[in-house]
Amino acid sequence: MSASPAYSEEKGGSSSLGEPEYGHDPASGGIFSSDYKRHDDLKEMLDSNKDSLKLEAMKRIVAMIARGKNASDLFPAVVKNVACKNIEVKKLVYVYLVRYAEEQQDLALLSISTFQRGLKDPNQLIRASALRVLSSIRVPIIVPIMMLAIKEAASDMSPYVRKTAAHAIPKLYSLDSDQKDQLIEVIEKLLADKTTLVAGSVVMAFEEVCPERIDLIHKNYRKLCNLLIDVEEWGQVVIINMLTRYARTQFLSPNQNESLLEENPEKAFYGSDEEDSKDDKPDAASLVKRKPYVMDPDHRLLLRNTKPLLQSRNAAVVMAVAQLYFHLAPKAEVGVIAKALVRLLRSHSEVQWVVLQNVATMSIKRRGMFEPYLKSFYIRSTDPTQIKILKLEVLTNLANETNISTILREFQTYIRSMDKDFVAATIQAIGRCATNIGKVRDTCLNGLVQLLSNRDELVVAESVVVIKKLLQMQPSQHSEIIKHMAKLTDNIQVPMARASILWLIGEYCEHVPKIAPDVLRKMSKSFTGEEDIVKLQVINLAAKLYLTNSKQSKLLTQYVLNLAKYDQNYDIRDRARFIRQLIVPTEKSGALNKYAKKLFLAQKPAPILESSFKDRDHFQLGSLSHLLNAKAVGYQELPDWPDEAPDPSVRNVEVPEWTKCTSREKRKEKVEKPFYSDSEGESGPTESADSGAGPGRLCAGQQGGTAQPWQSFHGWRAAGSCEEEEQEQVKKGKKKPPQDEGKGGSESSWEEGSVSESSSSESDSGSEAEESQSEPESKRRTTVRGRAGQPGRGLLDQLITSQPQHVPTAFLPPSAQMLSPVFSTMKTYELLHRMAGEGLSVEYYFNRQPFPPDPHMVAVQIQFSNNTESEVKNLRVSEPKLVSGMRIQEFQEIESLAPGDTASVIMGIDFCDSTQAANFQLCTHSRQFYVSIQPPVGELMAPVFMSENEFKKEQSKLTGMSEITEKLTLLDKCQSDHTIVQRVTAAANVSRVPCGADNEYRFAAKTVTSGSLILITLEQKEAARAHLTVNSEKMVIGTMLVQDISQALAQ
Repeated sequence: MSASPAYSEEKGGSSSLGEPEYGHDPASGGIFSSDYKRHDDLKEMLDSNKDSLKLEAMKRIVAMIARGKNASDLFPAVVKNVACKNIEVKKLVYVYLVRYAEEQQDLALLSISTFQRGLKDPNQLIRASALRVLSSIRVPIIVPIMMLAIKEAASDMSPYVRKTAAHAIPKLYSLDSDQKDQLIEVIEKLLADKTTLVAGSVVMAFEEVCPERIDLIHKNYRKLCNLLIDVEEWGQVVIINMLTRYARTQFLSPNQNESLLEENPEKAFYGSDEEDSKDDKPDAASLVKRKPYVMDPDHRLLLRNTKPLLQSRNAAVVMAVAQLYFHLAPKAEVGVIAKALVRLLRSHSEVQWVVLQNVATMSIKRRGMFEPYLKSFYIRSTDPTQIKILKLEVLTNLANETNISTILREFQTYIRSMDKDFVAATIQAIGRCATNIGKVRDTCLNGLVQLLSNRDELVVAESVVVIKKLLQMQPSQHSEIIKHMAKLTDNIQVPMARASILWLIGEYCEHVPKIAPDVLRKMSKSFTGEEDIVKLQVINLAAKLYLTNSKQSKLLTQYVLNLAKYDQNYDIRDRARFIRQLIVPTEKSGALNKYAKKLFLAQKPAPILESSFKDRDHFQLGSLSHLLNAKAVGYQELPDWPDEAPDPSVRNVEVPEWTKCTSREKRKEKVEKPFYSDSEGESGPTESADSGAGPGRLCAGQQGGTAQPWQSFHGWRAAGSCEEEEQEQVKKGKKKPPQDEGKGGSESSWEEGSVSESSSSESDSGSEAEESQSEPESKRRTTVRGRAGQPGRGLLDQLITSQPQHVPTAFLPPSAQMLSPVFSTMKTYELLHRMAGEGLSVEYYFNRQPFPPDPHMVAVQIQFSNNTESEVKNLRVSEPKLVSGMRIQEFQEIESLAPGDTASVIMGIDFCDSTQAANFQLCTHSRQFYVSIQPPVGELMAPVFMSENEFKKEQSKLTGMSEITEKLTLLDKCQSDHTIVQRVTAAANVSRVPCGADNEYRFAAKTVTSGSLILITLEQKEAARAHLTVNSEKMVIGTMLVQDISQALAQ
């Protein structure tokens, strides 16, 4: 790098008085120059009075450091410029000092007063750089100065300086651990910071200084969860790992009720009726002891806010979220991480290696999670060997009776690879598959025997080792294979393979009585030239034959023992001496000789071929300790789940007085309502473990009121009376004007921090939804006719005027008839909050009505509310970004929406029987808003009428993999027929099927898109227990539906 043109022109070839001469050679002074005067040149430039020269010199010095060159001899010249008034020069000086302050401590201490002045500089970058340099001088004498500087920086107005203060805390702690108490005070202060720039850094400082002080996290837990999406990527990794350990100490295990099934999942899934009846008693006792699990709202908040980060571009963030879900999420929800992890397999080989290590551990316990992505783990010829071996490990873990034939065909291809280590690992994988799946054991064994004729000696050797392990399971049935392997002793030269053959012949010499002595004869000839491991097995073979067939092998045994007696290896000499005394009776041999047969020919258990990743899950996934399978320095153990949940109130934060609402009714509502409502806890169908389909509000003017069970059947009356009362109150002047109420609602919702962006998570909008619904119904409603001719209706109008309609559909068979929608309480979701929409608020709900233009679409009722003082024009849908196969029937454009008006329209969405979100733009004449609608799994179906016989007939066709069963414990309030039916129909759009049994409830529906039958059976048992069964060929929908209904019945 040469000097800048300005500098060259300035100096030219002449030299002025008192200034050095500079050559015209463009390479002179450059970083590639080998001239020994290069640094002298830079020193003269740094001593110059001109800031342009100093700046140029500092740029070249920093460039040298960036390329790894040593610039430490320039420290005296650079440190003099720390007081330079030029901001750009000062920044670069601080960059240099941060790099070399630790090496040149004495010189750095001379300028400590300048650093302290820098802490008061008006420029935030200078203040931060001064603190960074100060914390880099690792001299105990300046600890008090550093502590004072950190405390001042922690209160700085600039978040960048506060972030630097957080970075300085671990440096000071490593220098003087006695300052821990004071540093904890600073950490506590910085943890309360609401800036995303500071959050990651202070959590890192917390992890370094006081990870055991979880009490510091309580008050900041919810804030960290909400800030997480906006923190920088490496801060996200640190926060997620910390919150994983925090959650393990503060919440109950979401899978505690499933632990009984985990012991033998295959039996629990495929078990016969007899086995189920035998297992009922112990299960009942354990389930009675355990209360039905309800997820803590804060636990759900963590899962909900980390889920979007699975789409992060940073592999470390995705891996951190994946380990959080694996360690914290309910079993039914962990599957969401599989797709994200498979996406990472397209990254660099280093990233693949780390991800596959974690996938290999996950696939042992959660095999079903990765089964849909089996082909993603197929091996490419370009993969490095370590990646190939890890993919083999995953494929072996995922092998089951349904996919084993496909996997074995893949393995046959891999055996022809040129990579010898990979081929050996493939043969071992075949052995593991044969051990784990008894159905293919003979097939694998025959395939391995065929490999014994392979030209490649390594393939043959590895096959012999694996066959030896498999034969130990059923030796009597495979004597022919043992004979075949005995013939290979002349050809195989790999020591491990020869030793394995000799061990097999010796162990099962009774099955090959004629061949075994001949093998010993051949091996005794070549004994002196064999490897040590082979010699030991020859001695063992001789001893076993001497005990079982001494007539033929007595002389051979003595010959082999004599050869071994003079062997160079002391292990072989000792073994020969020991065996001679044991098997050959002499006067000195004692009583041990009587037990020689029992010692040598004892029944040996078959080896268990297990994955090397089996016990790794006790380390936190994604950690270095998990990668090494050994505890690394600084590793913090993942805590066990508590038996009883700690007090959740420790995470409550008092709301300042100035943010509280002045309305008495609203204040009462805030007190009665928990921090996060049940509706907020529900964030899409895959995240519904803690909250079922809670009852919605039938009265839009009723604050915080939840519908009672009877209201689902008489909702029209409740809604009508509520609207009439509200209109009367407005007329009499008992109620505040709409404008005042709207302002109060928006202020309180903003200050409470409950404003949420429109996203794929289907939050029930918490307090915002209540406030938007609390606006007076006296406002006139604008009715808009949709593009398909369906009249748009308001929320209350829809409930009042809805009448049962029988709509013929093409996808229903003659045996089933489509019913009118089941009107449980309608649950409203927020599509666009009025703060994000600049006064335009949008809500939607699934009205469970057929969508006439297309029966394969789900009808979605959307309500627009104009809370601004100006007219909103041209409301329409634009640029839908849909998953392949998904379709949207847009509503007709709303030309105008006056201030304070409300409009309701219906649009149709074909979700393709999937819970993936439909993303689109909501446009006005001036703005565009990105929004998404994600359906609960219960809204993807339509009710169907069936007779009892038809139900049983269809159910008998949907068994095995199409049947999902769950054991429940019903609460006292959920024992009546009416309550059970109401809870199930609230969770899913199904109709009840007649049933002769008193303790059994049946429901039927069909998916809207494909018309696949969904049959639900709930059977009540004794002691408040129940069995829930869902039969459907759509396994994913069935699994999610079981989760939703279980949660609805548990509340």
